[in-house]
Amino acid sequence: MSVSPVDTHQIRKAVVPAAGLGTRFLPATKAMPKEMLPVVDKPAIQYVVEEAVEAGLTDLLMVTGRSKRSIEDHFDRAYELEEALRMKNDTQRLHAVRETSALANVHYVRQGEPRGLGHAVLCAEPHVGAEPFAVLLSDDLIGGDLLNEDATLLKRMIQVRQERGGSVIALMEVPPEQVSLYGCAAIDGTETADVVTVTDLVEKPAPDEAPSRWAVIGRYVCDPAVFDVLRDTAPGRGGEIQLTDALRELAQREPSEGGPVYGVLFRGRRFDTGNKIDYLRTVIEYAVDRPDLGPELLPWLREFVRQRG
Repeated sequence: MSVSPVDTHQIRKAVVPAAGLGTRFLPATKAMPKEMLPVVDKPAIQYVVEEAVEAGLTDLLMVTGRSKRSIEDHFDRAYELEEALRMKNDTQRLHAVRETSALANVHYVRQGEPRGLGHAVLCAEPHVGAEPFAVLLSDDLIGGDLLNEDATLLKRMIQVRQERGGSVIALMEVPPEQVSLYGCAAIDGTETADVVTVTDLVEKPAPDEAPSRWAVIGRYVCDPAVFDVLRDTAPGRGGEIQLTDALRELAQREPSEGGPVYGVLFRGRRFDTGNKIDYLRTVIEYAVDRPDLGPELLPWLREFVRQRG
């Protein structure tokens, strides 16, 4: 697939993989998708959708699996609930309910079988076509960048794609003992402080084999050439088709062949809702940051910690 080295076409589409079984949260996720676990008063996946919309992506494809129907229901109209709230003149909650169905044009496709993130992205090809697109992992909630609060990470990644072409991944520096939990990148600097060229990617390396401490986190902007690569990508670690392996191939390619791969160095706040401890931390931090909850919750937390300490 031949592409221009710099693509000024506006990126409109985002892919949100949401087919995981959520086994870490059983039994809560036996009948409820892990993506619907609440972070204060919104399901985690709604924050991801709002992030995509804020970055200008209005066409979203959810890659789902069995038992994910409640995700579709959440982003659909709920006429009986809306009418009940209207009759009670509860305009605040009525607005919140209606807002979820008006966020974006949301579409759905089933992955069918759990064959990895790369396979989930490949399932999006009929919808995405030959356009560049974003991928947002629903376990990762992204806060502001400590160095640039005016630009979200995703917006910055889209800007880098439009200026340089290729694919763009988000990189965050992690402690050495955590590199084996992520895909890690070998990088070369560019003339721009927060942008690097990715020369290699290793999925979940041993600490002494990691090319750097810059880990791939759950935001990607992909050139459509990734689909051709994914079709030819053999299952990797865990018997799954890894998106990291496909991006590693694109990192070696010329612009006319869908390469290269750039990284945006992110130094802001990332919240992982994929495991219990980090999920609880996320709920607490989001609640404390809320002006309607924080002033009451924070003093209680301080007293709670004092008594337990």
